[in-house]
Amino acid sequence: MTRVGIIGVGFMGMVHYLTYQKLVGAEVVALCDCDTKKLEGDWTGIQGNFGPPGEHMDLSKVTTYESADDLIADPNVDLVDITLPPAAHSGVAIAALGSGKHVFCEKPMAMTVGDCDRMAAAAKQASRKLMIGHVLPFLPEYAWALREIRSGAHGRPIGGSFKRVISDPAWLENYWDATAVGGPLLDLHVHDAHFIRLAFGMPKTVASRGSQRNGLPEHWHSLFGYDKPEVTVQVTGGTIRQAGRPFLHGFEIHLERATLVFEFAVIKNADGSDEGRYLCPPTLLNPQGVAQQVEMGDGDPMNAFYAELGHATQVVQGVAEPDMLACDLARDAIEICRLQADSLFAPDNPAT
Repeated sequence: MTRVGIIGVGFMGMVHYLTYQKLVGAEVVALCDCDTKKLEGDWTGIQGNFGPPGEHMDLSKVTTYESADDLIADPNVDLVDITLPPAAHSGVAIAALGSGKHVFCEKPMAMTVGDCDRMAAAAKQASRKLMIGHVLPFLPEYAWALREIRSGAHGRPIGGSFKRVISDPAWLENYWDATAVGGPLLDLHVHDAHFIRLAFGMPKTVASRGSQRNGLPEHWHSLFGYDKPEVTVQVTGGTIRQAGRPFLHGFEIHLERATLVFEFAVIKNADGSDEGRYLCPPTLLNPQGVAQQVEMGDGDPMNAFYAELGHATQVVQGVAEPDMLACDLARDAIEICRLQADSLFAPDNPAT
C-alpha cells in the first residue's frame, strides 16, 4: 500500500484526493493546506471546469497539517503529492525528496529550467522517484495518438500541428505574474510542449511570433525544426480576449503512412451555458482514402487522472517505469517554453 500525503487542497488537490479513493494500492493518509476550513472537510468552495463540485468531506481518518514541512516529516507518508501553485513546486519537492519521500508534482514542473534541474538532482541524490503530472498523454485522444505513434504501424512521425487556446482567465489570481504562474505559456501550452517532446523529441530550432501581456507571451505561433529538415511541428497557443469560446485544443499529426486528426472546443450557447463538442472527432486518415473515426469512450477527464495516478503508484511500488511522468521530459517541456519565449521577445523579432 502506497501511503500518500497531498500538499495543497485546491481544485487539483481535490481531483487527486477523489482519484486515490478509487485506486487499489494507494491511500491518502495526510493532507496539508493553510485553509483550516478545508482541513475540517469543507470543500464546498472548490470549483473546476470538470469533475464533481466540492462538497463536505469526511477527513476523520486523515492526518491534517497546516505546514508542508510537518506533512513531509510524517513517517506514515511514502509519496508526497504536490498540488500547490507552480512557484512553490520546486522548494516543496526538494524538501520532500531530501526527507526520503517519493514525489509526484503537478505540472508545470517548476518556473525555470534551473529549478527543474535542482529537483532532478535532489531526486538522484536521495534515490527517490520524482514524477511530474502531465495528464495530457493519459487523456483518451492523446493516449490514442501516442499509441499509434509508438506502434510504428504507420511509420515514423514526420510533422504535425497542435493548438491550445483559452479565453482570458480573468478569474485566476496571479495568472499574468511571471513569478507565480507564468501566464498561458507555463500554465497552458506546457501540455503541448510536453506531448511534442514525447512524440517528436527535442526540437533543434524554435521560432515564435505573437503578442505579449505583462512581459509574458499572450497568444503565439511557434515553428519547431528537427535534425531532418522535412520534419517540422507548428503550434498555436495562448489566450484570446473573446469569452465565447472558453477552450480549444487539438492536433493534426503526420506519420509516414497515416494522419491523426482531432479538435475539441467548449463554446458558449446563447443562454450563457457552456457546451463541449468535437469540431473534428479523433480520426485516422490512411493512404487508401479511408477516414476511420475512433471511439474514445465516455470522455470523462477523471479517467485520465485515474490512469495517471495509478501509474504513479505502480512506479513507487517498483512495478512500472515513469515513462510519461519522467522528470526529464517535464524539464524539457519547460526548456521548450523558454526557447519559445526567447524567440518571441528577441530584439530582431519584428513582432516584438
